[in-house]
Amino acid sequence: MKNSARLLIFAGLFLAGPMLTFGQAASWSGVDETVIEKFAEKAGRPAREPFINTGRGDLFLFLFLLAGAVGGFAAGYWFRILFPPRRKDDVSAAHHDREGS
Repeated sequence: MKNSARLLIFAGLFLAGPMLTFGQAASWSGVDETVIEKFAEKAGRPAREPFINTGRGDLFLFLFLLAGAVGGFAAGYWFRILFPPRRKDDVSAAHHDREGS
């Protein structure tokens, strides 16, 4: 039990290690800044203020991901209501109709 706990702690620290910045602020630019703005400038269309200003980075994509996760959880939670299981009577009747024809 102790060995598995130590292994789990070690694996957690090993996997979380690259995420630790130790006081350094990560300044990653979003997809809009790194890719789309370059192509827009080459085409003669300079950058402008966005219609929906979500602050910085890819916050809008994160919100889209969060909405998908909530929708997926809801669909999974209510799966039997959305797709009810067949009753045994319906299955046997369908099987009987195929053999009788």
